Amino acid sequence: MKIALAQLNYHIGNFEFNTQKIINNIQLAKDQGADLVVFAELAICGYPSRDFLEFEEFVDLCEDAAQKIAEQCMDIACIVGLPVKNTVLAGKDLYNAAYFIENGKVKSVVRKALLPNYDVFDEYRYFEPATQFDCVEFKGQRIAITICEDLWNINNNPLYVSNPMDELIKQQPDLMINIAASPFSYLHDEERVVVLADNAKKYQLPLLYVNQVGAQTEIIFDGGSLVFDKSGNVLDEMPYFKEELRIYEVAGGAIKGYEPISRPHVPDIEQIHDALILGIRDYFSKSGFTKAVLGLSGGIDSAVVCALACRALGPENVMAVLMPSKYSSDHSVKDALDLVENFGCQHQIIAIKEVADAFDHIMAPAFKGQPFNLTEENIQARCRGIIVMAMSNKFGYILLNTSNKSECAVGYGTLYGDMCGAIGVIGDVYKTQVYQLANYINKDQEIIPLNSIVKPPSAELRPGQKDSDSLPEYDELDKILFQYIEQKQSSKAIIAKGFDEALVRRIIKMVNTAEFKRYQTPPILRVSPKAFGMGRRMPIVGKYLS
Repeated sequence: MKIALAQLNYHIGNFEFNTQKIINNIQLAKDQGADLVVFAELAICGYPSRDFLEFEEFVDLCEDAAQKIAEQCMDIACIVGLPVKNTVLAGKDLYNAAYFIENGKVKSVVRKALLPNYDVFDEYRYFEPATQFDCVEFKGQRIAITICEDLWNINNNPLYVSNPMDELIKQQPDLMINIAASPFSYLHDEERVVVLADNAKKYQLPLLYVNQVGAQTEIIFDGGSLVFDKSGNVLDEMPYFKEELRIYEVAGGAIKGYEPISRPHVPDIEQIHDALILGIRDYFSKSGFTKAVLGLSGGIDSAVVCALACRALGPENVMAVLMPSKYSSDHSVKDALDLVENFGCQHQIIAIKEVADAFDHIMAPAFKGQPFNLTEENIQARCRGIIVMAMSNKFGYILLNTSNKSECAVGYGTLYGDMCGAIGVIGDVYKTQVYQLANYINKDQEIIPLNSIVKPPSAELRPGQKDSDSLPEYDELDKILFQYIEQKQSSKAIIAKGFDEALVRRIIKMVNTAEFKRYQTPPILRVSPKAFGMGRRMPIVGKYLS
């Protein structure tokens, strides 16, 4: 039996697009001699569809699409994910399911049992967990079909009390197929391989795993579909961050023509770079936009975002706006112009001195007797926000936010100023990682000016300002932030690791008191195991650790 894995990029709620893409790949697999073609979890509607799933019409459109797909499944079968209605009154109204389609009809319905409800996942909000499990017979072989999380209850700290494969294995299947929507983080690919390999070893079955690829707002799916032998060895790994269709022949409990391979180690920063490129590109294409605008300061954060945008959208579609203040150094403007020249993107220079001075003038009576402080710094940042939003409104550009994760974490940014934007490109990338990204972008030639990388970071909103005036050095700050955010360690636990007690308590308080700012910032492209946004939900007025 020849099985095709179709690793595709879907668009949430775009039924015509998704259906045609699935049908095209059914024909492609058929032309290459496949007996069965496998698509990802909730491929028909896209993942995550969130509260679209609460609309009956949305679910009906999924079923209509499935029937159109079924019409194309003559002389070839397919497995495709979609939500299906729960006909039992008790429980949730839907199942996260997969259709096994053969000879133009739905032969079997496989329902997902383990519904993740942590981090970015919210499946139990919509779906009822399956309680019955049956293998599917096809071409003389018995297939155990599972959906994503159904294979993840195999570690030393199981989240669920049951395991679908423990039931399916009783029916003596010949192979396992898992369809998934497994989001990217720079640590997740290795974890994924271990979990899937452990399943193959435990059940002594070959495993074919298909993941989707593409970005859905902040969540990025990296692909990397996998094939394992029954001993848990990786036989093949499909590309990351791009679509692919590959065919595998299964016979006698083995994948023919493949030997175990060693997976190449891909550095975290390379994965982050590729994920951000895909995230930007899909945010624009799926939203129907083509052109981006950003403020380019000459600093490393905006330089990296500009570079990523140029690579994702083409430099001709990127507008960099230089907005020097009266405190901006000459070299900052030169660094920004050097970057523009290196990439060939569009640019405008719009100085904010007159605008900021006008605000100072009109506010002088109200501020009489008050010294210059953060207020005037924020006014400058908000002047810049007004300018880039004006460019967005006038020319149809989409504004890219350039704040990094370190700044987002401690609230080092101005609401309605440098924190505005439609999508946060590096809001899940710590400042120390931003430096790594810049060096990776420059690995073949200097594109980001060296001075943008080596000079002390500064908002340049007052004379001689440096980030280190307000924040600890980023090397120290990021280590503590990682322990608190990604590792979810308490202040006591972080201090016990040798960090200065006063510094730890100060940083954690800054993180918690900045929660109100993060609620008002754009969605952030998720590249870490714990990103700000839907994956980290904290109360604004909570007292704990603040």
